[in-house]
Amino acid sequence: MAVNRADETRLQSAVCGKCAAPLAGGGVLNLNGPLLDRLLTRDGLPLLVDFWAPWCGPCRTMAPAFEKAATLLAPGVRLGKVDTEREQALGARFQVQSIPTLVLFRDGRELDRLMGARPAQDIVAWVQARLAQPA
Repeated sequence: MAVNRADETRLQSAVCGKCAAPLAGGGVLNLNGPLLDRLLTRDGLPLLVDFWAPWCGPCRTMAPAFEKAATLLAPGVRLGKVDTEREQALGARFQVQSIPTLVLFRDGRELDRLMGARPAQDIVAWVQARLAQPA
């Protein structure tokens, strides 16, 4: 994934300059350390990260809701998932104590976190409320 710059008014139709993929597709990214760091330092969009594990029942239950939230929050918010089994260093770095844990970032800084499985509408409402607050 490349970092792109796009005018917010044209984000719905903007495509990646490297791979031509839509920039505001509303999909969920699978994050590793380098990609997460790149998004936190070079991407202008808020980022919601789901820290999860494949063995976690509530994580698997929430996965479809997180996907739906991605489509509802696009194009203004990017969503990604961190598999804490594969990326244990990221779980430790962000002090994830339980899963699933949602962490919302803006301008490279953590705004807030939410623990436990949630339905899509609750995820969307929580993100919108936190982003509406001044930084």
